[in-house]
Amino acid sequence: MAQSTPEAGKGPAVTGQEATVPVPAAAGGGPVSHAIFRLARLHRMFAGQLLRRIGLHPGQELVMMHLWELGPQRQTDLVRLMDSDAATMTRTVQRLEQAGFVRRRPSPTDKRASLIEPTVASHALRHEVERIWSQLEDLSTAGMSADEQTTALLTLERLEHNLVQAAADTAGADAER
Repeated sequence: MAQSTPEAGKGPAVTGQEATVPVPAAAGGGPVSHAIFRLARLHRMFAGQLLRRIGLHPGQELVMMHLWELGPQRQTDLVRLMDSDAATMTRTVQRLEQAGFVRRRPSPTDKRASLIEPTVASHALRHEVERIWSQLEDLSTAGMSADEQTTALLTLERLEHNLVQAAADTAGADAER
């Protein structure tokens, strides 16, 4: 994904591929950030199309993956695992519950908490979710060599690390005030 016009990023397009959306001149100081925005938008769109076929919305499959792997979890633990917020997780769990993919049961160790657990119906989805994630990976990495995929993954992990560190630094600075 390159810049769509030389003016937008103050230089020629890097790969010769057109951006999927025009890059406004105001984003010229952040071409990587704009590319991340475009990539995330497209990735979520394709994920949504694929997941819709099995009755899930983007993000719900990630909750299910954690539940399948770890077993029943408190909702607060799901919030932490997903780096989410309580309101979003509440809506996600409610929708999964309405679809019949999770159920709540009282926690045997904490009378105030309930555990969210996958249902038998959700276990039938697991193979489909794994297939969809493989398909999404194939769509995303089409035409890339194994080395290019490794480099892309390392770059994405570095970008994530940078933003996690910036968030921690900001939280620390806010705490000091």
